[in-house]
Amino acid sequence: MDDTRDHKTTTGELLGEERRLFMRALMGDLRALERMLEAGIIERGVARIGAEQEMFLVDKGFHAAPAALKLLRSLDDPHFTTELGLFNLELNADPQPFAGKGLAQLEAQLNELYAKVQRTAVEHDVQPVMTGILPTLGKTDLRLSNMVPNPRYMTLNRVMTAERGEGYDIAIRGLDEFVAKHDSLMFEACNASFQVHLQVAEPSQFGHAYDLSQLLLAPILAAGTNSPTLFGKRLWAETRIALFEQSCDIRRPQVHGRERPARVSFGKAWTNGGALDIFKDNVARFRPLVGLDHEEDANAVLDRGEIPQLKALRLHNSTIYRWNRACYGISENGKPHLRIELRVLPAGPSVIDEVSNAALWLGLMSELTATVENLPARIDFEQAHANFYAAARDGLGATLTWLDGEEVGAQSLLLDNLLPLAERGLARAGVDGADAKKYLSVVERRVRSRNTGSRWTLSSLSSMNGRGSRGERLSALVAATMARQRTGRPVAEWAPAKLDELYAGHRAYDRVSHCMRSEVLAVRVDDSVELVRDLMKWKGTRHVPVEDDRGKLVGLVTSRVVHLHFASLPKANTLRLNTACDPLVPVADIMRRELFTVTPDTLTADAIAMMRLHRIGCLPVVQEGQLVALVTEDDFLNIAAALADDRKVHNELPEEHALSQAP
Repeated sequence: MDDTRDHKTTTGELLGEERRLFMRALMGDLRALERMLEAGIIERGVARIGAEQEMFLVDKGFHAAPAALKLLRSLDDPHFTTELGLFNLELNADPQPFAGKGLAQLEAQLNELYAKVQRTAVEHDVQPVMTGILPTLGKTDLRLSNMVPNPRYMTLNRVMTAERGEGYDIAIRGLDEFVAKHDSLMFEACNASFQVHLQVAEPSQFGHAYDLSQLLLAPILAAGTNSPTLFGKRLWAETRIALFEQSCDIRRPQVHGRERPARVSFGKAWTNGGALDIFKDNVARFRPLVGLDHEEDANAVLDRGEIPQLKALRLHNSTIYRWNRACYGISENGKPHLRIELRVLPAGPSVIDEVSNAALWLGLMSELTATVENLPARIDFEQAHANFYAAARDGLGATLTWLDGEEVGAQSLLLDNLLPLAERGLARAGVDGADAKKYLSVVERRVRSRNTGSRWTLSSLSSMNGRGSRGERLSALVAATMARQRTGRPVAEWAPAKLDELYAGHRAYDRVSHCMRSEVLAVRVDDSVELVRDLMKWKGTRHVPVEDDRGKLVGLVTSRVVHLHFASLPKANTLRLNTACDPLVPVADIMRRELFTVTPDTLTADAIAMMRLHRIGCLPVVQEGQLVALVTEDDFLNIAAALADDRKVHNELPEEHALSQAP
């Protein structure tokens, strides 16, 4: 397949002699890089910037749409490539000079390419959305058939899963708690980021610049969080951090004390050297997972006076997901360069928010590399490490330990210290003054108001609380995100999402997941019918599912059956239980065992037809044998009422909403 960029191309798993040959090429690449650094071949005195924009594809019901391959064929543009999931897409902007109008040119190209995706996606009945984690994702979206069928992804999934030896454990606690186990890498596909690249102008200062970028991860992330939910659970301000680290953690669970590094991490210490030392550390700590068609002899290429691609080094590096990644590349002028890839920022909320976050980081990198010396003497690595996870959990509400032991809130640090430093740094780099003011003012308004993408998401869900089902609220959130992104305005100016933004009529209720109730009371087979009767009375429900000890759905009890059971008892005993003539009957004796079930992905029309055909008032919603929700005839009546309301308001949509329907 030719749907991925060169640095993502691989042949397959490394075994035996193939692994030894790849390691020889990898070690040769390291020696070649060392020679280039010693000879001054690496480009100096030039600072360029670039970006990778990841996104989700959604259908008209605002669910993940596995349409990446057909969309790429229609786009027919090398700026676009695949990511892990068929519902993901990646956009790669061209490198721009950091100085002058580079930031504005980056924003213009991102807008232009994203608009191209929007126009082309209409042909396939889908649309893109920029968000760190798509709110409407469900576990069924993470099935292996939704992985891009590319040898790189398939091999990485097979090799990494075999290395772990069991399923991947996900456990994240925030306002809510999320615990899951999955048998593939597909949880990684829940994450979409906006990755910023900075070519380091002085290769000899790469290690210092890299350490400063590590220091800056916490405040940069705090200012730009946009991923507070996963599967409807409210977790961290930037849930991507915990989710990505856990979804790629191939370390086998063990009881002994040996430490093994995670492939996604903040790191273990300040850099003792430069880029070469970072690459050497990667080789020392992380076993190569995949190989290449042809191992290039990088030193022979150098001997011919040419520039080597360092393909083995770049491939190995691409399977190690540091939140700051050291990168080697070759510029359009044919000269090799070194750059830092900032991987911590989420996609969205808008292009101008993303470029503004980039401007903040780039300005701070420019100023601090010129003014801060001996960073390890001013802050311990462990403090920078703790800052990072505090920012991921709490966003602008985090308390950070800054240089020289100063403890300060993230919001105050950004407003009082870092934004002025970034302004000086952009001026130092020769960035257009009006552009610098424009982008930093976007960050300032967001930080001052605390209205990050994460805050907007949680506030929107709170304002819709009590209206509609959880699926409807999450879909309305995606609809509102898309509508506001089309306006081009930053998130600090966004109004909260509203439930009536499910403007797509019946298509907004395409799947059962939009109307199902995930808060379900269930009983066990050996519980008493008396308990079921009282639960129904207390909670006003007419259906109670029955599970076994492992949570597998085994039956369903209806209010009609419970009523008939108690009606059959002698009159005197219906109010006086636990007597010899009225034994406590277990639920297993009256439950219905032959069940009709659906999944969250079942079409609503199919579910309604099933209920009518079998004359039933409730359908359990099941995934992999586990009960996840119920959907009842009352839920479908609510849909009918909502659709009637949609027709009433469809011609009275606000301006933002109307924009979301434009081609």
